[in-house]
Amino acid sequence: MKAADFKHSRKAHNKKLTEGPILKKLMMFALPMMAGNFLQQIYNIADTLIVGRYVGAQALAAVGSAYTLMTFLTSVIIGLCMGSGALFSKWYGAQKPEELKQDIRLSFFFIGAVTLVLYLIVFAGTDIILQMLSVPEDVYGPMRTYVKIVFVGIGFTFLYNFFAYLLRSLGNSVVPLLFLAVSSVLNVILDLWFVISLGMQIPGAAAATVLSQGAAGIGILLYTGWKYPQLIRPQRKICRKRLGTIIKNDVFTGVQQSVMNLGILMIQGLVNSFGTTVMAAFAAAVKIDTLAYMPAQEFGNAYSLFVSQNFGAGQKERIQKGTEIAVGVSVIFCAIVSAVVWIWSEPFMRLFVEAEETQIIAEGVRYLRIEGVFYFGIGCLFLLYGFYRGIQRAGISLVLTIISLGTRVLLSYLLAPRTSSGVAVIWWSIPIGWILADIAGIVYYRRNI
Repeated sequence: MKAADFKHSRKAHNKKLTEGPILKKLMMFALPMMAGNFLQQIYNIADTLIVGRYVGAQALAAVGSAYTLMTFLTSVIIGLCMGSGALFSKWYGAQKPEELKQDIRLSFFFIGAVTLVLYLIVFAGTDIILQMLSVPEDVYGPMRTYVKIVFVGIGFTFLYNFFAYLLRSLGNSVVPLLFLAVSSVLNVILDLWFVISLGMQIPGAAAATVLSQGAAGIGILLYTGWKYPQLIRPQRKICRKRLGTIIKNDVFTGVQQSVMNLGILMIQGLVNSFGTTVMAAFAAAVKIDTLAYMPAQEFGNAYSLFVSQNFGAGQKERIQKGTEIAVGVSVIFCAIVSAVVWIWSEPFMRLFVEAEETQIIAEGVRYLRIEGVFYFGIGCLFLLYGFYRGIQRAGISLVLTIISLGTRVLLSYLLAPRTSSGVAVIWWSIPIGWILADIAGIVYYRRNI
């Protein structure tokens, strides 16, 4: 990409986050990302909802537990892509096209290699992984069937997220949304067709997810190749020094995302030990929970790219002002969502299970009302993750994740099996971890930034 082409690209997208009114720019950039993440949740929510309603509670437990496992595996790839996106955004803000092109190609090579390794691990170790999760015998078979098919989509997850973060780093958050919208609609249609019309049950739900992921991944690859051929043209020589920098940056963010979801996966294993009823409640409630705080998470990712572009451009005062605005937006949003989840937790649960499944609904409601009160905690944490990633201190984000998840896992495993509170300890450990990590991140900010 020549310098003139680079400037033209900036003008054409009109998404420079280094100038103009901060709130308007940030919200216009963040809203498509929020909508995109919402649609991404449709993949597994559609599987869970349709399977839970038309196949049964056992299938709901299997698909819901598989969702936690798949989230962990794909979080490795998404974290690496997210880390690369921060670098791309930095070079875009600094108006350095050659550095941008080089990092794109090296990042694609590195993350693609990691994806191949993941394929080898998951297909060779499926049974070992499921045994480590303490999956009950009555759920083991259906869950194994589901994940064996869904694992095929890991490569499509890589393609979509790599090019989505590339486009977002250039200021284009709309095109990734469009591909995800088509993919999500396709997933729902295929779920209904395969599971209900064809009676394929769990294999049908898994196949629908993989085909939809393929549509998004291959589609955005072809679009980027057509729109920006100069950015993804193969590179003959590899700069080892630059590759080392990319690996270091990406690994911090990738490990942060995987540690986050490893903690959730460990919690899933403990939840599984309480039986199918608690598993099913957790499976449905986690979907609702994730959907509730998802906009705050994506707003944090958009804020991170805002910080990264301005960091590359040397706009420190703009970063500070943008941070104050971002905190205000996040707090207001989390307060609204907390109220909605508290009031509507029982109707939300009934979307996933039949009304007569009273025990499942009651446990899910208890989970949602505990988590929902503290959404401000995770909203603040997402902003802290985004800030430190944006200023190229991804290691701090990793430390905060370890504090949050370490607290959750420690309290859960120490107290849940040994106290009368039982599974409620697991539910309470989650917001406690959020708040402790928030305190650590704010203290570090005040002392070192």
